[in-house]
Amino acid sequence: MGRFHRHDDGTVHSHDHDREGHQHEHGDHSGYATGSQRIDVLESIFAENDSRAAINRRAFEANGIRALNLMSSPGSGKTTVLAATLDELGGEMAVGVIEGDIATDLDAAKLAGRGAQISLLNTNNGFGGECHLDAPMVNRALQGLELPALDLVIVENVGNLVCPAEFDVGEHAKAMVYSVAEGEDKPLKYPVMFRSVDVLLLNKIDLVPHLDVDIATYIDHIRQVNPTAEILPVSARTGDGMSKWFDWLRQFASSSRTSGPVADDAGSARHLGQETTTTQG
Repeated sequence: MGRFHRHDDGTVHSHDHDREGHQHEHGDHSGYATGSQRIDVLESIFAENDSRAAINRRAFEANGIRALNLMSSPGSGKTTVLAATLDELGGEMAVGVIEGDIATDLDAAKLAGRGAQISLLNTNNGFGGECHLDAPMVNRALQGLELPALDLVIVENVGNLVCPAEFDVGEHAKAMVYSVAEGEDKPLKYPVMFRSVDVLLLNKIDLVPHLDVDIATYIDHIRQVNPTAEILPVSARTGDGMSKWFDWLRQFASSSRTSGPVADDAGSARHLGQETTTTQG
């Protein structure tokens, strides 16, 4: 379909150029729509996604749940962060996890036995597997969670540095795990996800002595694209700095318990989606 970008106001534009940067004037024989038709299709896709995201959000709120969309590149340590989080908070609150991966249940298996409800969501149907979760996928995965029993739902998105940030899945906040091993330049080269998040865990800081990097440079580059996100330098492996992340989550989750459940006017809070693979921790 070519490259496209979604702006903060919801509008979409494409980047369909040849190698010299000029527009193609001949027809597109790929079978896909082109030009304004393509943009209309993309806007329709996002509109449908946003509609389903609103349904998901109402379901969370009807059950007094706060939902967090946890994103990162592959290998940043997202699952390790999540495992430590379940170990720390499992005795304080009821947590549900939607575990998104293109294939396998490897990450879901790492999280099993830690006291959380886990709903596995593989995206490998179709052309190579989706590089992100969208709201309809999450809606189906909610069928695998007992929502009335939960305080917090964490959606562990597919490992990808760009696409997951483009899709609202019904979350109340976005979080990101960014590893120092990815390099200091990533916020400037790939700003979409960095710009979208409310809290960012700068992970694997235990590796800094072994790398030619500077924590201050990471933070400066993040601040250039997102001046307001909370930045938490951590090591999920050693536990260094993780207490601040746990405290952030406690405050985030407590806001739902303070406000209490809202009325479920759509009647969808306990009957969402279709079949999904589920494991109990």
